[in-house]
Amino acid sequence: MLRSSLLLTAALTATPGFAQSDDGVVTFGPRPYYLVDQMSDGPLKEKLRACRSQQATQSSFSIGHRGAPMQFPEHTVESNVAAARMGAGILECDVTFTEDLELVCRHAQNDLHTTTNILATPLAETCVTPFAAASGDSAATAECRTSEITLEEFRTLTPKMDAANGAATTVEAYLDGTAGWRTDLYAAQPATLMTHAESIELFKSLGAKFTPELKSPSVEMPFNGFTQVDYAQKLVDEYKAAGIPASDVWLQSFNLDDVLYWIEAEPDFGAQAVYLMDEYDIDGYSPMDAATWPNTMQELKAMGVNIIAPPTWMLVTTDADDEIVPSELAVRAREAGLEIITWTIERSGPLNSGGGWYYQSIADVTTNDGVMYDLIDVLAQDVGVAGIFSDWPATVTYYANCMGLE
Repeated sequence: MLRSSLLLTAALTATPGFAQSDDGVVTFGPRPYYLVDQMSDGPLKEKLRACRSQQATQSSFSIGHRGAPMQFPEHTVESNVAAARMGAGILECDVTFTEDLELVCRHAQNDLHTTTNILATPLAETCVTPFAAASGDSAATAECRTSEITLEEFRTLTPKMDAANGAATTVEAYLDGTAGWRTDLYAAQPATLMTHAESIELFKSLGAKFTPELKSPSVEMPFNGFTQVDYAQKLVDEYKAAGIPASDVWLQSFNLDDVLYWIEAEPDFGAQAVYLMDEYDIDGYSPMDAATWPNTMQELKAMGVNIIAPPTWMLVTTDADDEIVPSELAVRAREAGLEIITWTIERSGPLNSGGGWYYQSIADVTTNDGVMYDLIDVLAQDVGVAGIFSDWPATVTYYANCMGLE
């Protein structure tokens, strides 16, 4: 662990404003107050306004989604330090692997072309789909994978905001695609990539707990003799090697077989393994119609699953009075005794025109940014979620602190 310790020490020392003396200090910044100001008048707005002078504290209800990627390059030391400073009590490392089978923090095995500068380096020759410029009606394309490079090569890359310009005709333009409501301000200085083991060390130093997600490989498994079971087990083994208790770890996967493997092979960790629900990809699926679900909530519970994590929109709908209310999925999950975590707040940009994918089930009432706290309140109080992922954790931390959610 010597290299990890030296890497993290150097990265933290170089992070603007970070010093050991501010370790554990939590601040909200201006955004939660801005969102409260945008809310329609009512009891919730008054309650949240009354909390303006409260002291910010860390909360496990607030989960850093890839750190704080609304403004910092995701899955970097700097992004996670920012998330911890905003009170995220649980931090996430999405896990994939390199050619030499080392676990690293990336949202996908094949996202290096949008999350790093790989296309502008000699490692571009490793990309499974080289950069191709936009032409006519065809968008610019590229695909670069961690599985095509070693850990040593991975460390040479510079992370950036996750984005690509589909209209680009040059690599430089392709890499310069950050949405206007995000920023490249905090990507101007090189951020620090992490292995999964280094994320464990960092998160522990920040006083946070852990929610790694085992990402689906882009390569066919087994890969270089590495099976899916090997992959799922190695994730657990790195927590064991670091001496992290299972009670502080929420393993995640969209692959139900991964979750069931952990439940059987690693029951201490499997007890709070999280099944990430992507049933929305099934034709005809509706969170309001149990007949369209591949598994009922009772069936999942009978398999040993204790925690599910659907996206926000699957847990809510609107009633005849245009009030946000729990969906049928949310009601059935609670009846089955399943705990619920949800994703992702602060990933949609301005909400004045329906909010996009994460707000699709309540688009008719999503008319301004203040609706974000209306949604969070229903998720917390009526759906009863145990935690909310956010790209800007201060938003959820503020609500959690105000409502006394630890």
